Amino acid sequence: MIIDHVNNAALYYGLGRRLEAGLRFLKTADLKNLPAGKNAIKGDKLFAVVSEYATRDEAAVKWEAHRRYIDIQHVVRGTEIIGCQYVPELRGVSAYNRENDVLFLRGKGNRFALSEGFFAIFFPCDAHRPGMSVSRPQKVRKVVVKVLIKE
Repeated sequence: MIIDHVNNAALYYGLGRRLEAGLRFLKTADLKNLPAGKNAIKGDKLFAVVSEYATRDEAAVKWEAHRRYIDIQHVVRGTEIIGCQYVPELRGVSAYNRENDVLFLRGKGNRFALSEGFFAIFFPCDAHRPGMSVSRPQKVRKVVVKVLIKE
């Protein structure tokens, strides 16, 4: 997992062409006006999902992990708490869903705040629990760039 400000994105360009393209997208796209939903960058190999939502109580948020895609989660507006944990430290709640590339888990992990301008990169070994409230629900606009690593 990597956490940093979008101004430092170039530090991570060496991690792969698609990851670089995703980080460049975050630096150059008009993220405040990008339409909600799926936005193509390079087909299914690299795309952005824009969402706006109110953060929720920890009990309402599930742990998740992905096998085929890396997530670059970037907060455009607001602040949320995100849980993180090494996948083998958690227990599976359901079987891995290949079509949606998601595995739901349960257990305990660490937490950090992700606020406007910051991004977190979650690799397949990084379970995450996004969208939790800092102290009370607040509106968040977030762009999640999905970077294909396994075809």
